[in-house]
Amino acid sequence: MDQAEQLRILKASQVNRPLARVITVTSGKGGVGKSNTSINLAIHFKKMGYRVIILDADFGLANIEIMFGAIPKHNLCDLIYQGKNIKDIITWGPMGVGFISGGSGIAGMSNLNRDYLNYIIQNLVELDSLADIIIVDTGAGISDSVLEFLVAGGEVLLVTTPEPTSITDSYSLLKALSRHPRYDKECMSVKMIANRVIREEDGWSLFKKLNAVVERYLKIPISYLGSIPQDDKLLKAVMQQTPVSLQSPTAKSSLAYEVMAHKLINNEDVTKQPKRGMAAFFSHIVNARRTI
Repeated sequence: MDQAEQLRILKASQVNRPLARVITVTSGKGGVGKSNTSINLAIHFKKMGYRVIILDADFGLANIEIMFGAIPKHNLCDLIYQGKNIKDIITWGPMGVGFISGGSGIAGMSNLNRDYLNYIIQNLVELDSLADIIIVDTGAGISDSVLEFLVAGGEVLLVTTPEPTSITDSYSLLKALSRHPRYDKECMSVKMIANRVIREEDGWSLFKKLNAVVERYLKIPISYLGSIPQDDKLLKAVMQQTPVSLQSPTAKSSLAYEVMAHKLINNEDVTKQPKRGMAAFFSHIVNARRTI
């Protein structure tokens, strides 16, 4: 199936169908709170009345299912190779937030024949009707797969901490993204989240530090979404495999996630970015892999 044929399938199947908003959450290094951010934003979106599904694309680590305290029966591989439909591979976590384990399924999509891709794309179109917001929790770092997710999604949240290595790795990720052949700053929004800060002003200071070097050396605009304070209640919630936004709704970190969720919903910039939906998201990745 060539790209033109995939586009014809997408246009035919998306008539009178909704398109989900795809938000990709990433980081330059591991251990900075990326998956926690994905989960707690999802909880607050759900509290606001939106249907939310998380795609755990951090292959091999399964952070989302561990933090949700739920074990999925199926993953994306079962959709691709075992004939399962999209509803079969969704696991429902707290408050009815769904999540899909990516497994290694996405890596093999570029090798599938026409019939398989047709089946997968049709299922992913259905996913758009099951969720208003889809959060893609990527792996950490600057691997090819992470960069493909970022350029395919368009709306990126970059989680960074005050540690010097985190700042350096975030810059390296943005540098790699700016050099990606399919990067288009007109179609992409990158927002930084400062995690584990002592004071709110520390988060803004962290953004200014990163943005100064990005503006000087890279052609990639970034904005500041907000900060998550260092919070013992969040650490306790992680140990108990429960989102802090459910276990301790009034905790400092919970309230910070709530503020950011409302900013994302009410942000006027989003209206300038057309929703792509998950079928278009994966078609972009498949085509990118086939050109490698």
